[in-house]
Amino acid sequence: MKAIAYLQFNGNAQEALEFYETALQGTVKKVSFGALPQNPSAPLSLEEQGMIMESRIEFSENILMISDVLPSMQAVTGEVTKGTNVIISVIDGEQETNKLYFENLSKDGTIIMPISSVPWSSSFGMLIDKFGVMWKFNSDASQFLNSLV
Repeated sequence: MKAIAYLQFNGNAQEALEFYETALQGTVKKVSFGALPQNPSAPLSLEEQGMIMESRIEFSENILMISDVLPSMQAVTGEVTKGTNVIISVIDGEQETNKLYFENLSKDGTIIMPISSVPWSSSFGMLIDKFGVMWKFNSDASQFLNSLV
């Protein structure tokens, strides 16, 4: 069993996939809503058919999943909004990899704390990417936690 981050978007999942694929130097697999047979009594518009139903980006032995939420689904689940209630935390990575991902993800985003050496980590930084997703990098997270517990 695994737990992974799954990001939902409001029609711009394809743009997000392209950004993350480049930023994280990953491999993408995806399927659009149009790949499935349409329900004749509730067909999707051409725009909705082009939206991402399910996707995954594999990078550095990690997986990030992304999809769009159809307007009809948002009527039930609520609107997709940007927020800070979820942080993607990249832990125990090599300093150079952290720096590369941090620089790539911060393009058109907001750096909260530049990646640098701090008392609890040799490579720590936080940012919000251009899609409003918060990322935290901590190269020594497990070592730090284990030393205190």
